[in-house]
Amino acid sequence: MAGNVTMQDLIDRIDAVRTTLGDTARKAAVDKLAGRGRLSARTRIARLVDADSFTEIGGLVTAEEDGIGAAAAPVRTAAPADGVVAGTARIDGRPVMVFSQDFSVHGGSIGRLGSAKVQRALQVAITRGMPLIMILDGGGHRIQDGQDSRHFANANATFHNFARASGWIPMVALMLGAGFAGPTNYAGMADLVVMVRGLSTMGIAGPALVKAATGEDTDAMTLGGADVQVDRQGIADLGVASEDEAFAATRAFLGYLPGNARAPQQIAAHPRPIARLDDSLLDLVPVSTRKAYDVRKVLARIADPGSLLELKPSFAGNLVTALARLGGRPVGFIANQAMKLGGMINADACDKGAHFIALCDAFGLPLVSFIDVPGFSIGSSAERTSLGRRSAKLVFEWGHASVPRVSVVLRKGYGLGYFAMCGGRSFAADACLAWPSAEICAMSIEGAIDVAFRKQYEQAPDPAARRQQMIDETRTQIGALRAAEGFGIDDIIDPRDTRRRLVEILDSVRERRADDHPPKYRSITPI
Repeated sequence: MAGNVTMQDLIDRIDAVRTTLGDTARKAAVDKLAGRGRLSARTRIARLVDADSFTEIGGLVTAEEDGIGAAAAPVRTAAPADGVVAGTARIDGRPVMVFSQDFSVHGGSIGRLGSAKVQRALQVAITRGMPLIMILDGGGHRIQDGQDSRHFANANATFHNFARASGWIPMVALMLGAGFAGPTNYAGMADLVVMVRGLSTMGIAGPALVKAATGEDTDAMTLGGADVQVDRQGIADLGVASEDEAFAATRAFLGYLPGNARAPQQIAAHPRPIARLDDSLLDLVPVSTRKAYDVRKVLARIADPGSLLELKPSFAGNLVTALARLGGRPVGFIANQAMKLGGMINADACDKGAHFIALCDAFGLPLVSFIDVPGFSIGSSAERTSLGRRSAKLVFEWGHASVPRVSVVLRKGYGLGYFAMCGGRSFAADACLAWPSAEICAMSIEGAIDVAFRKQYEQAPDPAARRQQMIDETRTQIGALRAAEGFGIDDIIDPRDTRRRLVEILDSVRERRADDHPPKYRSITPI
């Protein structure tokens, strides 16, 4: 190095190189993204995180063909930052790790150094115990880098580290464009997956590979748009209208969770004692089990005002899963939705509920189950969905949860569905409550009479009248008062006292219960 080169000269040289990576120096590439309805990787990060809080790592990464080591400052044209912008930032003042794929660099595909940056982001997030946010827009492994066993045979520890991170730090995947292959694999490990309708896609393989491998001719949206992956498959949690809505959903979601599984909860100040709810709540749930109602209105009234955030709202609508606050404390609500299949539990609802319980348990959010369930779906169509196995996921997660849990029977608590919603003493709830409208029994009354007593009423002079008489007699034995008399529940409460009672219970319980499992190494997840 020449003796007359100063430290300032060296700083200026590095700054000149860094400038070539910014959006201003890459106007053509950024404009091309805009033409596709996409923001640049750096703009996306800036819109997500607190102003001026992003500190980039690996920003000077570049491909060898860009002239590394040249005396003059090289211009990174082929693969600036190798297509991945990564670094630490803050959201609402709390530290996070974020990385964003750059679609303008080889279609957002993951190259060797880009992959190393993803791994580094994971490692930093795990070590520091802070949330990881993945802004995904691109392909999987860069083919140009991967078709060489000298490189590819090594694989890497990305998915090992995703498994290590799961349940330790919150992970969010924002699918903001092309997301087939690698991005979908990343998103599969996330706790929240958000897609932009009309813009985002995800799936194991894109249309070109599908055509080459199977001969199937399809397009990206038909194969993996939000209508498929959010509404029908439930792989993604939310389908939103814009990137800014995706960023807002991320901030809201993280606001309910601690930075990691050992960090303090995000408890908001809330006055005590809790006021009684007004009389309008009494009209939200019809006493007649034949009438439907929207349980989301009930949950919104019981939660702290404005605090309800529903997850997977357009998938398996017969079960509602939502984050909320009670007296300022973050909680998870899981509720049967009478407006969809009468609140019956099917295979999709089992998957949805099991994942939600695991999420809340991982990050210490108490669970409140609102029960109005006629049972599990039955019949050949239900069996074709492997319901026997998938239903086990739901009870499996209740059996492993260590957070406080409370059940409230709003109306029907029938059969195994009652167990699967943590009814009664099934999973050692910290409190088992019921509204006066509750009915609790092994199966629907009509079904029970037809299965067990058909011969008796058919032999009566008026079979229809005798059947109805038996139904009416049975109904007198399944009400809330009889359940309380047998101590299957702790108390019958006035619906207007629900919020107050829940807050009182959660104020008094321990954050975690002791592990009561035998000294095994692990449980075996149902298929």
